[in-house]
Amino acid sequence: MAMPPIQFDRASGALDGANLWERTAALAFAAGSKISSHFSHRGYNMCANLLRKTLLERDIDIKLNADATFAFPYGDGYWSKLLDRSFSYENELELLFRHSADVDYTLLDCGANYGYWSVLVSSAPYGSHKAIAIEPSSQNFAKLKNNAEINGNRFEAMKCAIGAGRGTARLSGTKHEAFSIAGDAGDPGEEVPVLALDNLLDEGKVSAGGKFLIKLDVEGVEIEAIKGGARLLQADSVILCEEHGNDPHHTVSRYILEQTPLKLIVYDPHSNLLQTVTELSILDRIKVSTNVGYNVFGTASAFWQDRISALNAARRAQ
Repeated sequence: MAMPPIQFDRASGALDGANLWERTAALAFAAGSKISSHFSHRGYNMCANLLRKTLLERDIDIKLNADATFAFPYGDGYWSKLLDRSFSYENELELLFRHSADVDYTLLDCGANYGYWSVLVSSAPYGSHKAIAIEPSSQNFAKLKNNAEINGNRFEAMKCAIGAGRGTARLSGTKHEAFSIAGDAGDPGEEVPVLALDNLLDEGKVSAGGKFLIKLDVEGVEIEAIKGGARLLQADSVILCEEHGNDPHHTVSRYILEQTPLKLIVYDPHSNLLQTVTELSILDRIKVSTNVGYNVFGTASAFWQDRISALNAARRAQ
């Protein structure tokens, strides 16, 4: 019988249901995050996963806000940074989602993992938006479904990968946050169904008349996913793509800028603004760590371009 989850409230720091060793580990996870944040959390995941081996197998439920709970296995190297209350996950996305709370949009959370952003965006402080969380891995999908259930099943979970068109692919990888269909088709792994973004229109999951924020965390198939969403990207939509820190050619951004009608927008940590760019050299300055991903945005929507301009104006006025 599974043990009940530990409870942690990020607002208050309260940790409930943990034994003495689990409490000690929580302090280590938080301290490790604070220290390693000075060098882009390099080595944190590995150390956390080693510490995890000394812990009982159980979940931790993190209260992200009064209306959002996010569960994952206690000690998970990728997500345990959330025990550090000063840690902010994917600042660029947080900025846009927070500022868009009053917009009637749908989140398409592609490569949802355990559903962090679907949990948050569907919560009241973020606007209680409709969200569709798309995740191909059976291992991850079980945890994604659990997060949907503990949040009242307020977002939909779909088990598939996103690509250029319908089909099947081989999902491979050893880290839950980095499973990919970009490997060789003969790789050992899980066979998964693949959909294109535009198939969501065909199936009536979404309407072309809606507004969308489309998170593409699809580990190496971002360009294929963009190709498969040509119709959806003509709507009032923004794609939020990961640009890998270890890619000096800025492949995803280059494709958006040179091969699509979308405006390329990047978060500049120096100005703390979302900048529309026409020259990729800015990414040489922004992408300072090879071990992390950087989110870039692409949109052809006048509505979303105006919203981003208003976001920047509000930040300048602060």
